[in-house]
Amino acid sequence: MRVSPMPWYDHRDGELFAEAVRLADIAERYGTPSFVYSAGAIRQAYREFADACAGRRVTICYALKANSNLAVIDLLAREGAGFDIVSAGELRRVLAIGGDPARVVFSGVGKSALEMREALEAGVGCFNVESDPELDRLSEVAQSLGRRAPVSLRVNPDVDARTHPYISTGMRENKFGIAHDRAIDSYRRAARLPGIELVGIDCHIGSQITEIAPFLAAADRVADLVGDLRAEGIELRHIDLGGGLGIRYHEEEPPSRQALMKALFERLDSRFEPDRYEIMFEFGRSLVGNAGLLLTRVEYIKETDDRRFAIVDAAMNDLIRPSLYDAWHGVVPVRPRAGAPLLHDIVGPICESGDWLARERSLCLAPGDLLAVESAGAYAMVMSSNYNSRGRAAEVMVDGDRAQLVRERESLDSLYALERTLDAGPA
Repeated sequence: MRVSPMPWYDHRDGELFAEAVRLADIAERYGTPSFVYSAGAIRQAYREFADACAGRRVTICYALKANSNLAVIDLLAREGAGFDIVSAGELRRVLAIGGDPARVVFSGVGKSALEMREALEAGVGCFNVESDPELDRLSEVAQSLGRRAPVSLRVNPDVDARTHPYISTGMRENKFGIAHDRAIDSYRRAARLPGIELVGIDCHIGSQITEIAPFLAAADRVADLVGDLRAEGIELRHIDLGGGLGIRYHEEEPPSRQALMKALFERLDSRFEPDRYEIMFEFGRSLVGNAGLLLTRVEYIKETDDRRFAIVDAAMNDLIRPSLYDAWHGVVPVRPRAGAPLLHDIVGPICESGDWLARERSLCLAPGDLLAVESAGAYAMVMSSNYNSRGRAAEVMVDGDRAQLVRERESLDSLYALERTLDAGPA
């Protein structure tokens, strides 16, 4: 029997619960499709990382790109997380929940001058800079404000994360970071720029990594550079090892959070005296991925000579990972039916053949049935769109026996509220 990757929800008395709340009640109250998150699962994931780092100078940053709902950010801020952002919009979200900008690292390859200015004025803790041209621009912006920007250079260690090519970021051919063999020159350059204060070094090799070895290889490459920089007289305050720890969607077996931290600290302790540097991490999917599901309802069962389709009210605009990455998500009936299961493709109403959530799943289904699409807490709602003029789903946070709406469903009127028709022009 398949074991769910999400132990915070399970069947009781013939129906599926999220923590202590019936999913059918959530569907009745808030409609479908809706994303449902477990506060308890998010807390547990963060605390496992934090406990594994106890007694060390460590900052665990949450990568907002995984799930930027304000309730998720607020919950993690209360747990003590810092934040990894990649846009001014994500910075605004951190500030909106009262987050400390000094515990924010600003990553991303394409920061605009306006974004740099806003982040400097807010007082972000560090910019993870990814190119020499970005260094020059940041120095100019900082000087215009009479400041020096705290900077960590993101180094590309040329380590294969052994993950999907779209989410691999640490190879030479990727757009991210400064090449390992050019890093020393970039640090020398940064040290001469009047608007730059060098404070750290950063790397991030990809996402959904299910082995420890790539993390250790990247840590070794970064440690080598830290030693070389010390020899140059460039002293840093922190080492940021990024994130990328994978989760189980189907048959993956990623290392535990504790095992990864233990292996990394053992490697770092063999290279540096403990606590010489603050160690930073930027985890996203591993904090929230298995803390969320997508709740959807079957509209029709359609049979052809070749396939049997369960057409649901969720679509690729809600969860694009299957279409984009050929990703696997578990699909579980909220109220399982008795009867012989049949193979179904779970598809949405969008006018694209690529609009599917799951293929060839053995299920007993009928119109009106509710389904839970598992592992939808990361890279789901944040990647959703209004394609086919569909409103984005509601978001609900469950905490024990309480379910709270944390984002309203978009109304149809809201879809074109910012648009304007053409002026009538001359008669």
